[in-house]
This record gives sequence, structure tokens and C-alpha cells, in this order.
Amino acid sequence: MVARLPSLNGLRAFESAARHMSFTQAAQELNVTQTAISHQIRRLEAELGVTLFLRLKDGLALTEDGQAYLPGIRSAFHELRYSTEQLFAARDHTVLTISTLVSVASKWLLPRLPAFQQTFPDIEVRVSAATDLVDFRHGGIDAAIRYGRGDWKGLRADWLMSDEIFPVCSPALLKGGKALQTPADLANHTMLQVSGMTAADWNTWLSAADQPAKLAKGSRLTFDLAMMAVQAAVDGQGVCIGRSTYVDDDLRAGRLVAPFALRLKDDLGFYLVTPHETANSKKIVALRTWLLAQCQSSERFV
Repeated sequence: MVARLPSLNGLRAFESAARHMSFTQAAQELNVTQTAISHQIRRLEAELGVTLFLRLKDGLALTEDGQAYLPGIRSAFHELRYSTEQLFAARDHTVLTISTLVSVASKWLLPRLPAFQQTFPDIEVRVSAATDLVDFRHGGIDAAIRYGRGDWKGLRADWLMSDEIFPVCSPALLKGGKALQTPADLANHTMLQVSGMTAADWNTWLSAADQPAKLAKGSRLTFDLAMMAVQAAVDGQGVCIGRSTYVDDDLRAGRLVAPFALRLKDDLGFYLVTPHETANSKKIVALRTWLLAQCQSSERFV
């Protein structure tokens, strides 16, 4: 005799609540009220004749029955999501929407996209440049290139590349009247930097170069976007504390030079971030494979 399947809504509520260990977050994910989640799970428990959750003062915990039941339910929903994604991929496989930081898009991704389009001519790429975290469920985004430690909860993160931090400037600046032979000569130049997460780059590099803290308090121009700071350096407005992701192409083209040998390795890096349920769709696999090849073959100036 085949056992009757319990309520699909109850199973979906159980899987989401168990993944988040929160009825509130499950309700937000499924766009229902917390009361509805609680009701659906109690109904599911009644149908199964077991208790799935322990309702504790400081949160939820799975019972032994809940722990035993969850892997199969989670696998089933993963297969449902994957099958649905494959259905849409077969129907509309040509559109790939990538979210990334504005400067990454401008200085790294966009110059390389023609090569991707030549390799995968059937995929139409759309780039969304933003600094906010991506809402994959409601934002229409397939994949994101993000900077951090790769620990975005509930998402797959594939390592792409790290940054090196070092000063860069226009070749014309070295030919001017102000010498730039040692880090101490930076006192005679305008220092270009970017606000936000990388605002301390100059201070960190100067410290590693054994320069006094007061040197970091000299003439500065601060920009919201790395691409603006790099362009200011190309235009000869000062010396930019560069990051390899944003300046390597300009170094190769001769628009910038690195006056000093000292380079600092950043602890953080860039990752390709995707939802687990769509991470193996054809268009994302194509993007991931291509990006990894681009990053591995990218030559670094030493």
C-alpha cells in the first residue's frame, strides 16, 4: 500500500523553517504570515503523527524525527527547484543576468564580455551594476560577482580572484618635476583613494612601507567608485592606491605604471555567487567555467 503524501504546503513550510531554524524567516521566504507557517507545520505533524520541531524559549530545534525526515524532504525540494529551473532554461536559456559592483563591471568584466559572447553566442548577457546584496528570488538575477570572504549563507560561492594593493600613477607623473622614487616622495603628490570598504588602503600600504602615519594625512582626493579614482590617476591628477582587479588592464596598456615594488595581498576576494538550486544550470555553468578560466589565465604584473 502506497502511503498518502502529506500536504505540500506543510512540507514546504517544514523545509524552509528547518533551513532557517525560524518560523519568521520561513514566512518571509514563502510570503505568508508566521501564523500560517506555524499552522501548516502543526497540520503536517498531525498528518504524520510525529513532532518535527521543539518549540524552545530561545528558538527552534529539530526532534529526532525531524532530523531523520529533513534530508529526504530537502532533496525532494532541491530536485523540484532544479527541474523548474531546467524547464525555464530550456524555454528561455538565452538570457543571463549578472549583478556586480560598478567598478568591477567597468574595469574588469565589460572588457572581457566580448570573449564570452564569442564562446557562447546563444546566451544574451545582461549586466546589473549595484553595490547592494542581491535578492535572487525577487530581483531577476542569475549570478553575482561579489567581494568578501565567500560566506554568504544559503548561497554557493566560487572563488575567482584576490586583490593586490599598491600605488599606481600616470607615466607622465614620473616625468614631471616632482620626484617619485621612494614612498617618502608621496608627500609631494596628491593621493587618490576610494571610500567605503577600501578606505584604509593607503594607511595599510604606507605602514607596510615603513612610512610615518602623518604621510597618510597629506593632500588627498576621495572617490565613491574605484573606477573614478583609477581614471583620475590615468589623467595625471595624483597617485592612486590601486587594486589589481581595477588597474591591471591599464598597467598592461601603459596608461598606468606602478612606481614601487611593494604589493600587499588582500585577505578578501571576489566570488561568483549563485543560488544552490540553479548553480548547475547550463548558462551558469557556462559563466562559471569561463570566469574561472579568465581568472586563472590572467597575468599579474610583478
